[in-house]
Amino acid sequence: MKTELLIIGGGPAGMAAALSAYEQGIRDILIVERDRELGGILNQCIHNGFGLHTFKEELTGPEYAARYVAQIEEKEIPCLLNTMVTDLQGGNPCKVTAMNKEKGLFTIEAQAVVLAMGCREKPRGAMNIAGSRPAGIYAAGTAQYFVNREGMLPGKEIVIVGSGDIGLIMARRMTLQGAKVKMVAEIMPYSGGLRRNIVQCLDDYGIPLKLNHTVVEIHGKDRVTGVTVARVDENLKPIADSEEFVSCDTVLFSCGLIPENELSKAAGADMDSVTKGPVVNARLQTTAEGIFACGNVLHVHDLVDNVSKEAKQAGYYAAEYIRNREKDFGEVVRPKIPEKTKCVLPEGRDASKTLICIGCPVGCLITVEEGKDGELSIKGNTCKKGESYARSEVTAPKRMITSFIKVENGTSKVVSVKTDGEIPKDKINACMEEIKNAGCVAPVSVGDVLVKNVAGTGINIVATANVAGNN
Repeated sequence: MKTELLIIGGGPAGMAAALSAYEQGIRDILIVERDRELGGILNQCIHNGFGLHTFKEELTGPEYAARYVAQIEEKEIPCLLNTMVTDLQGGNPCKVTAMNKEKGLFTIEAQAVVLAMGCREKPRGAMNIAGSRPAGIYAAGTAQYFVNREGMLPGKEIVIVGSGDIGLIMARRMTLQGAKVKMVAEIMPYSGGLRRNIVQCLDDYGIPLKLNHTVVEIHGKDRVTGVTVARVDENLKPIADSEEFVSCDTVLFSCGLIPENELSKAAGADMDSVTKGPVVNARLQTTAEGIFACGNVLHVHDLVDNVSKEAKQAGYYAAEYIRNREKDFGEVVRPKIPEKTKCVLPEGRDASKTLICIGCPVGCLITVEEGKDGELSIKGNTCKKGESYARSEVTAPKRMITSFIKVENGTSKVVSVKTDGEIPKDKINACMEEIKNAGCVAPVSVGDVLVKNVAGTGINIVATANVAGNN
């Protein structure tokens, strides 16, 4: 099999790179994806907060992916799904070894390759936590897949280790699905996630965040029965006599991400010790001839919008390479990784006066004071959305809810859903009960109304993903 441009990975990076190369006149493009559908990790990220930069509106992960999938289908860019790439060699041409059920083991020759395999979570083994290996220990992303894609709850009493955004978001998801999240333990003196996720994932549901704490032992033989949590000192070492036993049946680890770099190494690309991804030049080309890299396989991004932007550049330069066959590698350029703002909350913050805006990833600290005449004085917001949020939060707080609904006769067991507007916070539990008891029959399309006037709020529950019917 031969193609001009081969893209490994059908997530947001791979699709954006393919579309960019198509815009540059490259028509012989092939996307190889190991999952059963395009979209990558976005398909299980059913929460909202995506697309503010790319599409100028707030979308859920499946909705963001669906926008790109629609463009791929419109341009008839071919994809090999359920296909695993096992080996990669740069050169003229590049050679890729892949396998799937239909073709078995086969080889693809390409003039250029774009690496867009994304990243993976650090495993428990990287944490050096004592204890046996009972059932009930998951990476937060794995638990996210089970809950959001398979409709399965991994446990009922949860302790989350690490306060990265996935861990915070899963604290909320597990709570909404009926589990009890005992705590989120963070070894650092600040959270690893966005400030707005502290508010809408922990504060909203009364979930404690234990800073300067870590799990030092996991208990249980066949199934997790609990963990021992201890405070740590300034050197991140457990403090003697600070241990506390917390009963639970499930432990989720949210302790960082690393690029999927096995294929990059197999191709002979030089690796960057800082980003853990391949070394690239200003054209996002690796040191392996004809191979480019973008997205989380290059370095872990905070926002999917930035992944799409970088992948668009990779697709452009790959198309340019195919046309010109430039072999000069050029100067090494390390990707500009934005320095993550430490999520430090004001000590002794009065949540009734100092709010954290959840309107965007910035998470402005907004101070609200009520005057004698009842007028609200609002300071600290950097946009009008922040002022609007603050007024709503102190008078009638509302939230958008995302979840899933069971599907009959579909290619998927569940379909991700959201409220098509914000609902009062005191209606969240009632809303979730109706969602849990609801069902639908495939096919389902993005935007379909599945529950009308949920919990009497006047708000509807709409699908955020497509599910085809069984043939």
